[in-house]
Amino acid sequence: MSEINDLRDWQARLQDLQVRYTAAIDNDQLEAWPEFFTEDCHYRITTKADFDEALPLGIIYATSRAMLRDRVTSLREANIYEDQGYRHVINPPLITESTNEGLRSETNFMVVRTRHDGDMLLFAAGRYLDLVVFNGTTPQFAEKTVVVDSNKIDTLLAIPL
Repeated sequence: MSEINDLRDWQARLQDLQVRYTAAIDNDQLEAWPEFFTEDCHYRITTKADFDEALPLGIIYATSRAMLRDRVTSLREANIYEDQGYRHVINPPLITESTNEGLRSETNFMVVRTRHDGDMLLFAAGRYLDLVVFNGTTPQFAEKTVVVDSNKIDTLLAIPL
């Protein structure tokens, strides 16, 4: 019974991390977004086809928290893109592996994008493939691979997924 309670505790922590992560994006608190990651993290958005072919790069690719912070700074100060917002719908995470590094998990997601004129559309669907490590009791993403199901990627992919 102890193992079941431990598993439920880890799943609850992972779910809380995912919920806080998507809330930061959905509520335009992008400056908080990099803090969900370790300093030497890997973040990548890729298509299912490219993932299945084991192609290493992605639509967005970062290898440190500093790169994620730079992305937020660019979004706020340099990039010009249509005003829009996201709303994530996520499943509870599925723990797929426990290693010495941390926990690997898979979480399905859908993102609805609302444009400045009020139009809403299903912007992306896919899964998060994560390696989560625990700094004390605080979980952080060491790796987050966002695998979108479609090869058709909107050019307005500015905000992280």
